[in-house]
Amino acid sequence: MSQMIKRNGLQVAAELSQYVDEEALSGVGIDSEAFWKGFDALVHDLAPKNRALLAERDRLQTELDQWHRRNPGPVRDLKAYRAFLEGIGYIVPASGAVQAT
Repeated sequence: MSQMIKRNGLQVAAELSQYVDEEALSGVGIDSEAFWKGFDALVHDLAPKNRALLAERDRLQTELDQWHRRNPGPVRDLKAYRAFLEGIGYIVPASGAVQAT
């Protein structure tokens, strides 16, 4: 197991810290302390959102597992299956035209 070190409020693998400090940030004009401070803020800001997304993923997986236990084998009624997926929020209506920029 890697040795863990503290960088701002984060516990990170020593190898990751060394890589970031010596290679990833080399020549890009970002100070190591500024990077770790910003990364710490980002991790703490996004952690609650990440936990919520993981909980939603678990809920969806539980629903899918239950459906497939009740309906073993290949899906026979695609309309009913699609309605089930829409009902649990696995498939959502298209939001209209999208454009990548």
